[in-house]
Amino acid sequence: VQLQASGGGLVQAGGSLSLSCAASGRPFRDYCMGWFRQAPGSEREFVAGIIWNGAITSYAGSVKGRFTISRDNDKNTVFLQMNSLKPEDTAVFYCAATHIWYGEMWSPDDVDSWGKGTLVTVSS
Repeated sequence: VQLQASGGGLVQAGGSLSLSCAASGRPFRDYCMGWFRQAPGSEREFVAGIIWNGAITSYAGSVKGRFTISRDNDKNTVFLQMNSLKPEDTAVFYCAATHIWYGEMWSPDDVDSWGKGTLVTVSS
């Protein structure tokens, strides 16, 4: 599956930003979808995941209660709504897909397909 993320940008601390990721090439419903991020000098880390039908979601502890992942299987798109953004959220965000549901244990090594990253910068 090919993934194309969009929606990054510059926002002040406390603000909101929404990311989207459009999928093509394979049946979108076959994939669990998620978002990872990589800050400068840091390893890529799991942010949020959503199961095939959207019934189950999981979040990293650092974003729980602030970020919401959702998907629209008719539009082959997954979303990440980010609220109450903090400077430490600054990172390149990557859309990801996998056939297996890992929940919050989803590792970058377990990703089947990556989208190109989109930069999110949160100013203080």
